[in-house]
Amino acid sequence: MVGVHAGVPEGAASGDRPSPPITHGDVVYLGSSLVCWWAPRCQAISAVPEIRTAKEQSVIGTYLNSNPTSASRLPLSRLGQPGSIPAPMLPSGGVVARHRKSVIARRFLFLSTVSRSRLVVCAAFVTPCCRTMSVVFMVAEKPSLAESISKSLSRGRHASRRGFNGACSVHEWTGSFMGEQVRFKMTSVCGHVMTTDFLSRYNNWDRVDPIELFVAPIEKKEANPNLKMVEYLRKEAKNSDTLILWLDCDKEGENICFEVIDCVYSVMIHPKRIFRAHFSAITDEELSNALRNLRQPNKNESLSVDARQELDLRIGCAFTRFQTKFFQGKYGNLNSNLVSFGPCQTPTLGFCVKRHDRIQSFKPESFWRIKASLSVKGGATMDLVWTRDRLFDKEAAMVFLTKVKSCCTAEVMQVTTKEKVKPRPQGLNTVEMLRVASACLGIGPHAAMAVAERLYTSGYINYPRTETTTYPSTFDLRGLVQQQAKHPQWGDVARDLLASGLTPPRKGHDAGDHPPIAPMRMATPGELGHDAARLYEFIAQHFLATVMPDCRYESTQVTLSIGDGELFTLTGIRVLEPGFTRILTRQALTDQTLPDEILVRGAKIPLAGEPTLVEGQTGPPDYLTEAELITAMERHGIGTDASIPTHIENIVQRAYVQLLPGRRLQPTPLGIVLVHGYQAIDPELVLPHMRRAVEEQLNHIANGRAQFEQVLQFVVAIFAAKYRYFIEHILAMDQLFEVSFSSLSESGKPLSRCGKCHRYLKMIESRPQRLHCPICNETYTVPQNGTIRLYKEVRCPLDDFELLLWSQGTKGKNIVFCPYCFSHPPFANMPKGSACHWCLHPTCPQSMESRAVDACPECPNGLFVLDDSTAPKYRFNCNRCPTMLLVSDAIKQISVGNVACEKCSAMHLHIKLDPAKLPKAAGDEGESETRTTFSECAFCSDVLCHLFQLVQSRQEARQSNSARGGSNTRGGGRRGRRPGGRTRAGLS
Repeated sequence: MVGVHAGVPEGAASGDRPSPPITHGDVVYLGSSLVCWWAPRCQAISAVPEIRTAKEQSVIGTYLNSNPTSASRLPLSRLGQPGSIPAPMLPSGGVVARHRKSVIARRFLFLSTVSRSRLVVCAAFVTPCCRTMSVVFMVAEKPSLAESISKSLSRGRHASRRGFNGACSVHEWTGSFMGEQVRFKMTSVCGHVMTTDFLSRYNNWDRVDPIELFVAPIEKKEANPNLKMVEYLRKEAKNSDTLILWLDCDKEGENICFEVIDCVYSVMIHPKRIFRAHFSAITDEELSNALRNLRQPNKNESLSVDARQELDLRIGCAFTRFQTKFFQGKYGNLNSNLVSFGPCQTPTLGFCVKRHDRIQSFKPESFWRIKASLSVKGGATMDLVWTRDRLFDKEAAMVFLTKVKSCCTAEVMQVTTKEKVKPRPQGLNTVEMLRVASACLGIGPHAAMAVAERLYTSGYINYPRTETTTYPSTFDLRGLVQQQAKHPQWGDVARDLLASGLTPPRKGHDAGDHPPIAPMRMATPGELGHDAARLYEFIAQHFLATVMPDCRYESTQVTLSIGDGELFTLTGIRVLEPGFTRILTRQALTDQTLPDEILVRGAKIPLAGEPTLVEGQTGPPDYLTEAELITAMERHGIGTDASIPTHIENIVQRAYVQLLPGRRLQPTPLGIVLVHGYQAIDPELVLPHMRRAVEEQLNHIANGRAQFEQVLQFVVAIFAAKYRYFIEHILAMDQLFEVSFSSLSESGKPLSRCGKCHRYLKMIESRPQRLHCPICNETYTVPQNGTIRLYKEVRCPLDDFELLLWSQGTKGKNIVFCPYCFSHPPFANMPKGSACHWCLHPTCPQSMESRAVDACPECPNGLFVLDDSTAPKYRFNCNRCPTMLLVSDAIKQISVGNVACEKCSAMHLHIKLDPAKLPKAAGDEGESETRTTFSECAFCSDVLCHLFQLVQSRQEARQSNSARGGSNTRGGGRRGRRPGGRTRAGLS
């Protein structure tokens, strides 16, 4: 009990002398109220707080033991803490208090009430209701990473449990941290906790002008609301003293650090200690060293990511919305579902289109070269290389041919032998790994990055995102080579390397991020999947190659003269020391030995035949490979080592390029027209230097050389001006679209009649599906991801358009809709995209008013609407969710009446049965054997209720409840025959 003096009566000056220690048996006089200070590190259970400020400027918490209104206040001496929490009441009526001298030792005093004016110290002990050990809360980026780190730091002595969100686990153990015994609690997130987005009112494409997006307010939202990650982190971090962030050690990881901090800061105990762990591999030594050398999170790097996210959101959404809305519905054979723009995506596409343009504009040229061969001992021939290579003038080539045509021998003029070196590779960085994976392993960049991340989280390799190619001086090269010595495939190479000594690695680029990618532990092919094993093999072999000697070889070049001094060459190679090519066999050299008679200067070697003139043609370059595109992106600063795979994947997924054999990227007509359109309006939108300049500004934020707000305002202003210029000159792009794509009037197949001109509407099958009237020149939206056909040639009574049927197949829903009403809702309460089962028309036979029968039990506002499109097989579909009410085959005819059931409010049904198909249970009824027609509530009928089966949204069938009032069928009764008409339900 801090500041309460034993033996001091109420009203006495308590600050005149220091507080003596309170021990067992001491009596503390408190007057008529029970006053105490509750330490913030203790958890209050229940209390009636009443905060007062005493004359000594102390803030106290007043706990009222009995009647709050009659209690008096006792001013206490200085407490040393600017704030307090009321103490909890214990079952005995006492209070747990904390003595000033017991704070460090975490000892607590139990004080029992003797009278209204004094307390007696009964015992000093550590109470179970108060936490006695500090909690260190730790967060990793992925669940698998959290498990690996916990296993390493706890030496396998951790206890695990599943978190309430189902995606993450919590691992707990006791250990030492900063000289203190603590309780470690480790969990993870699943990537980014939050995402940047506009306020919801700006997400309506039809109502918001895209130019507003450059200044529209943004907010942070949960990246995956289903995971409830914010609530999960707050729950697990509650009352923790220390937060250690084990997120990936790059800018994105730094940004996630601050997302986690924002989630848990308010529930941590004061004083809050927050640290950042820096590590490059999931090894015991690396993780222990990271825990011993904790740092602070880097706010500047996090802000650079925030800036990039906001810029990409504003710029990408503004251009994408305008382009999509402008071109959607204008061309029949254009997939205009989403015509996207991205600050990195567009320059990436630009590289592919630039190569395509070179191919298209290429004009082949004819060339000529002289072909001559030597005849050596043993009957072999050796082709010579003309030193002039090739000539594009045939007459000139003929002149040189005449000089050598009549010759039969070639004279050796010079023999030059040089020893050359093929240098060993530098350390492996991300870009080089992606290049080799695509070019040599046939694994795309996006897939290769995913495989590398799995290898990292499993502890097989170190962190796979790095720009560095130089090993740090502390990197345990020999230890990693020793791990590979037992590998069944290249273990002999590792053992020889250990015996002969490691060659110091080549110096490379030090980006200051992470060491080069290397194997952290040995893995046999059986431990890993197919692609993972192949990528691990390359990483391990590349690492061994970096500490092996260079490849040394001897190159011999022989120069020969034919005829009147026309020179030809012949080259031979002899490998002296294979060096690193022993392990990287795809870079190995092959011996090309020259015969001894050719190596003698002045020797005359017979020709294998008469020299001839060979004609050839230059060829166009091939389409870019993924490896070449990665190189171009790295050279021009487009994206980072972590984002390059995503940008390439985006242009493939959005059908701007297609992947050819050999992993080459060929632009599609849409990708070509987009890039040419940008070039016609504003070439900077597609040129790489624009994005490179933005990346440089973001790096300035990360390095603390630029302010976050200033960079945002500067870049947004530039692109807002470019956007205004772009929309003013969009017709220049539209002209290119007109050349490449056919108009809607020339596309599609006739489907149904237009209600305005009564001519046929054409169905445009390219995504998004739509209907177009070439006479009225109007386009109508239709439901997607299903088949559409004419529905019984029935017309809508509101607009005279023929109704259509949208179907998901025999197991899915069928929906009847009017094309005009679907695009232009006729009633105020109907949203755009409403089908007939939403329609409030009172007399239309297809409307909700005519076909709805009962409320859906699976959603709050849904109604079951009769579907007779597959008659005589009937069913009722919920007009809001996927739930269906299946109808038995015994019912051969059914329709909805206009009378509501007095018991459950469901509509009466007119039913005609097929006696041969009636179930036996129904045959037990006396009149069911002869009666086949009914006009009543089917759900309140013991005979009919068995003929309906509810299929829920999770596609599990169940029999409807046969008892009267069963909620399985009616879902709470009829909705809509209440005052004010039916309740409108929506199509999900």
